[in-house]
Amino acid sequence: MDYAEYRRFDAVGLAELVRSGEIAPRELLETAIQRAEQVNGRLNAIVRPMFDIGRERASQQLTGALAGVPFLIKDLHQDYAGVRTGSGSRATRNTTAPRHSTSVERWLDAGLVIFGRTNTPEFGAKGITEPEADGPARNPWNTAHTPGGSSGGAAAAVAAGIVPVAGASDGGGSIRIPAACCGLFGLKPGRGLVSAGPDAAEHMHGGATDGVISRSVRDTAVMLDALTARPDAGGPYLAARPELPYAECARRDPGRLRIGFTTRSPLGFPVSPHAVTAVKDTAALLAGLGHDVEEAEPDIDGRQLSRDFLSVWFVQLAHTVQATQRAFGAAAEDFELDTRLVAAIGRETKATEYVEILARWNDYNRALADFHDRYDMLLTPALAHPPARIGELDTPAPLRKAIALLLRVGLAGKLGRTKPVTEVVLKNLEKVPYTQLANITGRPAMSVPLHQTPQGLPLGVQFVGGLGAEPTLLSLATQLESEHPWAHLEPPL
Repeated sequence: MDYAEYRRFDAVGLAELVRSGEIAPRELLETAIQRAEQVNGRLNAIVRPMFDIGRERASQQLTGALAGVPFLIKDLHQDYAGVRTGSGSRATRNTTAPRHSTSVERWLDAGLVIFGRTNTPEFGAKGITEPEADGPARNPWNTAHTPGGSSGGAAAAVAAGIVPVAGASDGGGSIRIPAACCGLFGLKPGRGLVSAGPDAAEHMHGGATDGVISRSVRDTAVMLDALTARPDAGGPYLAARPELPYAECARRDPGRLRIGFTTRSPLGFPVSPHAVTAVKDTAALLAGLGHDVEEAEPDIDGRQLSRDFLSVWFVQLAHTVQATQRAFGAAAEDFELDTRLVAAIGRETKATEYVEILARWNDYNRALADFHDRYDMLLTPALAHPPARIGELDTPAPLRKAIALLLRVGLAGKLGRTKPVTEVVLKNLEKVPYTQLANITGRPAMSVPLHQTPQGLPLGVQFVGGLGAEPTLLSLATQLESEHPWAHLEPPL
């Protein structure tokens, strides 16, 4: 199969070809590897090739809904037994996973042929993918720009046609942000739906979850069926699932939905006219499809929510750094400077303060639930600005010198909690202020690729649903995909 033909099919379509005997998994894999070798040097999407492992698996008798389809997993948490899991860090780049993560087991059960791991920022801690350990991933639509993060390598690989769908995860927008940057579909499942096992009950109090980034809605739906094929007996709770498979839910008419939209940044920062246009055009499209659409947003203090998100994230990263040092004997210099700063700030958070922050997470749940009493969906930009240029968000050199000095004398954590520094840290979310709400509240949310800037950069829009709204999100996405197709669009690589 040549690349042009391979690119015409999504994962479901490729699986149908394998099932009918029209093509063998080995042929599909060689096409995917050839494409990877052709473009990865420009994109740095795959950082851990697993070609030999993929070839051995493709020669086996495979079963499952996606048997024989080439697939990539993220180099963070999605462990493959016997393969290095780098997590975008020098401190862990040589560690070997002793066993598969549950998500990887579910993907293997579905018959997927895993042949590589994709680029991610150090410990998935940024909305861009520019780790010092592996180098930056680049956006196939314009390699001077980021593919987003933290699943940036996954998004770059899918947009470039290496695979039709790839493993991803989302702890603050890390599925939706790269999907929006690369013109792809990305659904973050709700809290507890996808297992974090076997090494964790849940990540970040359930605010982070595995999922995928895909070109087609039906691929994401089939993948969600695979990831939730059976309950995790060791998990913290059993999340409700629909009576029908997600793939079937995606094919159903969503009905007439009530949709509230906003273009205002919850942080009060300016929003790009391109992001505003993306939402307003989508609102008009939805109204034309018969949905009830009006301007509305939840009654939430967005700046406080962002501070509470970052505070938890900083403590979580502090724990990750400490655990990595204990497990692997990593030195402080093995971590990036930004990571060391954030960890130092996180270590200054008192236990009682941390509990207070988590208590406010409940307030945001209630406020969003009130909104969903009136509206089925919240529509926002996925990004407040088009994808940033590579290096644009680097910490300036003078500030890096100051941070290094403060870390050496042990003052970085304390000064990092002062109001001026807190405002600087908060500004780091200026380009991506919309996605954290769904992580804190555990609600499902998706980025849909309905817009491009005049410069040809994708710019997705976000929908946030209520608890258990994955079926409605998928059916709405299918409706939008039918009305405004995007899978045929291909970057000029």
